[in-house]
Amino acid sequence: MNRPVRFARAPYEGPKKPTNVSLNAELVEEARKLGINVSEACQTGLAAEVKKARETAWKEENRAAIEASNEYVRKHGLPLAKYRLF
Repeated sequence: MNRPVRFARAPYEGPKKPTNVSLNAELVEEARKLGINVSEACQTGLAAEVKKARETAWKEENRAAIEASNEYVRKHGLPLAKYRLF
């Protein structure tokens, strides 16, 4: 079973790997003038994209179960609905 997305390490702690990336020169220059750490900004953006891709993959892998659960609720209602106080 895959590890749920919500337990993924968000900050990606650990050793860093030097990597070459191609970025728009003007954007990099403006970021530096504004005091933005380009490496950290790239890591934050990459982490967000990885999270989004994992969520999409999880939804696809679990689509049948989600649809089955939704169909059950459509047919039978929520299992403990009679105990709801609202």
